[in-house]
Amino acid sequence: MNNRNPHSPKRSNAYSRRVCKLNDQLRMHGEGGRVMITRGIADEPPEVLERVMNAVRRYDVFNEENDPHGEHDFGRMVVAGIRVIWKIDYYDRSGVIHSPDPADPDVTLRVLTVMRAEEY
Repeated sequence: MNNRNPHSPKRSNAYSRRVCKLNDQLRMHGEGGRVMITRGIADEPPEVLERVMNAVRRYDVFNEENDPHGEHDFGRMVVAGIRVIWKIDYYDRSGVIHSPDPADPDVTLRVLTVMRAEEY
């Protein structure tokens, strides 16, 4: 089994913990990647946008159903009456293709996208 393959159905615990740490760093602190918001979120009033982004940063409702690999790469919630989804994708450093190893920040560009559920 190749634990470095992001599409592998099984990953080692150490691999998943490393990816989780990097994902949390981006989601909670905006470090180690890019944060993108879709037009549906960007068009909200500034105070709503701030509430949404704060909710994404504080999100901690991870469980076996919504986070089966323990990597903290997806969440959904309701903020100010808006159904919000956020997700983290892994690209190679050029941002063109999938990362060869999401656990390695030297070869991975992480992108956190925050959107309305209906934009997903």
